[in-house]
Amino acid sequence: MTKGFESRHKLETCYQLEYTARLDFLWRVQAKEEINEMRELREHNENMLRNILPSHVARHFLEKDRDNEELYSQSYDAVGVMFASIPGFADFYSQTEMNNQGVECLRLLNEIIADFDELLGEERFQDIEKIKTIGSTYMAVSGLSPEKQQCEDKWGHLCALADFAIALNESIQEINKHSFNNFQLRIGMAHGSVVAGVIGAKKPQYDIWGKTVNLASRMDSTGVSGKIQLPEETYAILNERGFAFEYRGEIYVKGISEQEGKIRTHFLLGRVQPNPLILQPRKLTGQYSLAAVVLGLVQSLNRQKQKQILNENNNSGIMKGHYNRRTLLAPGGSDTSHAEVTDKSELA
Repeated sequence: MTKGFESRHKLETCYQLEYTARLDFLWRVQAKEEINEMRELREHNENMLRNILPSHVARHFLEKDRDNEELYSQSYDAVGVMFASIPGFADFYSQTEMNNQGVECLRLLNEIIADFDELLGEERFQDIEKIKTIGSTYMAVSGLSPEKQQCEDKWGHLCALADFAIALNESIQEINKHSFNNFQLRIGMAHGSVVAGVIGAKKPQYDIWGKTVNLASRMDSTGVSGKIQLPEETYAILNERGFAFEYRGEIYVKGISEQEGKIRTHFLLGRVQPNPLILQPRKLTGQYSLAAVVLGLVQSLNRQKQKQILNENNNSGIMKGHYNRRTLLAPGGSDTSHAEVTDKSELA
């Protein structure tokens, strides 16, 4: 009787050691997987933040020693601002059964904006940041990164913005060919000083303010469809950098002409000297689209949820096997050989 008890006790001790070793191994593997998942989730969150905010602003919010209550704002002396609108889109949009209550119109607008966003992924436009869309109006800015403010070529980013405006006109023409429409962009540009900042806590919005923004907006609203209008000061900079222009004349600009009189404006026609970057093969900056970031984030969360359910099931099975083993191996219990087979099947 004593020998049988000692034999069962030794067997239970062996199983207990094996059980503990395997459980420790499973926990180590699980901990490593959770660390990798947390790292992957953090990367997706950072990519999403960089899609919402410019890179240098995103870096500011990702700093560990940052004050959470701190308001982000920055003043700039030399930036370019552009507004590009589709004047005829309001007439094109209609809520009828033929276009699924306006859904088809919005789908086309989304394709247009997506094509504009895709242009920003090219290396030659890496100095340009999209600020927002207001209806069918696209707003972009150049020269916001701190590196460009200290660059020797102070207005290189403004040339990139002018090239971007030209590229937008070319893009809308391609869209017209495939959609059988006749949309035209009306684009306004200006340069000068602005104040940039992030407003909102739950839904942060990066935006810019200042006279330059108002002037660029007025260059759009007082412009001509299919043309790129800009004021005399911006013309003077770009005219020396390989661009062709047509003088329009003096126009009244609300909010500015009251103090400064009428504004002399010019139409940007294109480039006289080709941009070397345009002749090179198009290179992408490697930035993820918002859709790709969201998809990756959702997939990561789904994997995390599935593993959590799987781990709960595994832990439940292990505890159940441990409970059965302790019952079968208890003193005075059933046959030890049966207990051994049951335990190995549980731990396999």
